[in-house]
Amino acid sequence: MNIYDLTVPQLTKMLKNLDAWLGLAVAYAERKKFDVNTLAKARLAPDQFSLDRQVQTACDNAKFIVARLAGKEWPIHPDVETTVEQLRARIATVSAYIETFRPEDFAGADERRISLPWMEGKWMRGDEYVAQFALANFYFHITTAYAILRHNGVELGKSHYIGGVPMRS
Repeated sequence: MNIYDLTVPQLTKMLKNLDAWLGLAVAYAERKKFDVNTLAKARLAPDQFSLDRQVQTACDNAKFIVARLAGKEWPIHPDVETTVEQLRARIATVSAYIETFRPEDFAGADERRISLPWMEGKWMRGDEYVAQFALANFYFHITTAYAILRHNGVELGKSHYIGGVPMRS
């Protein structure tokens, strides 16, 4: 499997899943008669990011992954979202950006030197970045957002997390 197949389709899928979870949160809040935006500051632990920051960070990670691997600049998104509606708009914007990438954008990505701001002059190959850091970090924030919503009563299950899979007969 190539770098494109490991990143673009899966990042897009999981961001769309995240958007769907937020949609379920809106419906849940309407049924329970509370302001869904109170969930934006919900967190699992005092020292963890709140839901809004988990969504922002998942979006940032998704765009960083594809841009770094393709050797391109990524769009800047200031972290100003305070409502679920704004978070969903951020997801849509980042998803649209990721969907602009094509397999040919990742030519040489396996060997591309990837540095992270806190690495102080160190680097890793693109394939190492994807396998050892980037996807794990993305999924950490996606999973934590899921857990925050679930912890606060939004009715989510494993099928919501995984989403559709390409089953064949």
